[in-house]
Amino acid sequence: MATVNYLYRSTKDEATINVRLLFRFNGEDSVIGGKTRLKVSRNYWETTHKKTLRAIREVSQRNAYNEVNQHLTDLEAHILDEFHLSDPSTVNKEWLKDVINKYYDPEEGRPQTRMPRDIVNYIEYYLDKKKNDISVMSARRIRVVKHKMQRMEEYLGRTLLIKDVNEDFKKEFQDYYIKERYSPNTQQRELKTLKSICYHAMYNGLETHPHLKTLQLKLHDVQHIYLNFEEIERIADLKLSNEYLDNARDWLIISCYTGQRVSDFLRFTKDMIRTEKGKHLLEFKQKKTGKLMTIPVLKEVMDVLGKRGGDFPRAISDQKYNDYIKDVAKAAGLGNLCTGKRRVNIKPNAKKGSYRDIVGDYPKWQLVSSHIGRRSFATNFYGKVPTSVLIGITGHSSESQFLNYIQKSNQQSAIDAYKYFN
Repeated sequence: MATVNYLYRSTKDEATINVRLLFRFNGEDSVIGGKTRLKVSRNYWETTHKKTLRAIREVSQRNAYNEVNQHLTDLEAHILDEFHLSDPSTVNKEWLKDVINKYYDPEEGRPQTRMPRDIVNYIEYYLDKKKNDISVMSARRIRVVKHKMQRMEEYLGRTLLIKDVNEDFKKEFQDYYIKERYSPNTQQRELKTLKSICYHAMYNGLETHPHLKTLQLKLHDVQHIYLNFEEIERIADLKLSNEYLDNARDWLIISCYTGQRVSDFLRFTKDMIRTEKGKHLLEFKQKKTGKLMTIPVLKEVMDVLGKRGGDFPRAISDQKYNDYIKDVAKAAGLGNLCTGKRRVNIKPNAKKGSYRDIVGDYPKWQLVSSHIGRRSFATNFYGKVPTSVLIGITGHSSESQFLNYIQKSNQQSAIDAYKYFN
């Protein structure tokens, strides 16, 4: 077992940091000293470096702390890696000097590049390696986890290392996420993301904890709302005086009868429609999966297009669509209380709000969001149309994925099943 520590040994106001390698071999303890090439001030070392990151308030000091800490962490990892590859009987002052020189002046004049050992920096390393394999949305979600890990480091006052992702880490992870009011399913999903990052690190030769494989959190059942046919009809029959609400309402009807994601249906144009044997078909590529899709254009969609001479409604942003369809649902009288998740600003008085999905009982119109059309399509037609046909329209990769969208109760599904036996 070997350890590395650092010291400021000079009487000068600015000096290079000393390094000590401590190890035990053949029952004897050894301490070998050397010098790094990192120069810092005495004031920094005695007042800033000994603090936790959480206790450092000034931005310049925090930046200096992060830079020095990363330098020393990388050098420590390099020394320990070389030690584990060497015969301890040959480890002496000259050996340590050579190892340090090798770190700063690697062979063939190439800069020394090392895989990060900490979670935050490894996530960026992972994203760089996977940039051609994962979607923009996936990369964005992973960076969200990275930013949460940065804030968790500040809260805990220490760097989170790949090798320390174990049961103790899981407990700290849960405690921090609960304090920040992240939902149980966010906790489950993002711990799973971190495990994937750690498995990638393990594949690349980094040390991981034996607990890693068994770390898991339970997924909680969450009731998602959908619009039944009667509610969709009420929305379709609304007389809306504002053009922007009429436009958003028509997109909502289209989503309920095409079963597509908001990232896809808001891009629909009449040029994507072709007619074959009197049947209208819509052809497009799903943005998330890259799948080429051909789906039927149902009568309800054709009725909406008929309002504009065959054109789809005017394109709007996802955010505006989300906001406007709540107003549409409110105008349709969807005020019955439903249990569901609603995005709430938990720090309304802060300069920058913090939004969380909070489960509670809310008027139904408040729970309407851009995903409701896809979920309504899957739920309303399940039991009426063969599941394989529905999956072909929604583009889900498996039946289990598709069934996650089904929001009918067992009682309602049993009632729907009657037509197959009578």
